[in-house]
Amino acid sequence: MVTINGNQTTFSTDLTVAEYLEQNNYQTNRIVVELNEEILPKYLYSETRLKDGDSMEIVTFVGGG
Repeated sequence: MVTINGNQTTFSTDLTVAEYLEQNNYQTNRIVVELNEEILPKYLYSETRLKDGDSMEIVTFVGGG
């Protein structure tokens, strides 16, 4: 079970952070990912597998004027 933005989620297959973001239509140039209370560098998204007990927060930047 992984907690994403405060919601507990289970996956039927192993996912990387990049795969999760792609499946959920996130634009990686407009977000920051915090995994287990640490900012995850974008270059690690495709290498980092989500594991049972992980906590991930996805922060989206919103422009305005």
